Amino acid sequence: MTKLPVLSGRDVIRALGKLGYYVRDQKGSHVHLRHSIRPPLTVPNHPEVARGTLRAIIRAAGLSVAEFVKLL
Repeated sequence: MTKLPVLSGRDVIRALGKLGYYVRDQKGSHVHLRHSIRPPLTVPNHPEVARGTLRAIIRAAGLSVAEFVKLL
């Protein structure tokens, strides 16, 4: 099992951008991402995203942790 790194919200958004996600809008510190095929995601733009939250974002994007780490 691949260990989940500690990332900032900006790092998560940059990695998901490589999949084709783009920033639709932002409300407060939460960035709303959209994709033409995949489901929409909300990423907290914090200096450090909690591991449980990051795992939920990865799962919602339809990725495994290993696939997500490769995007970094």
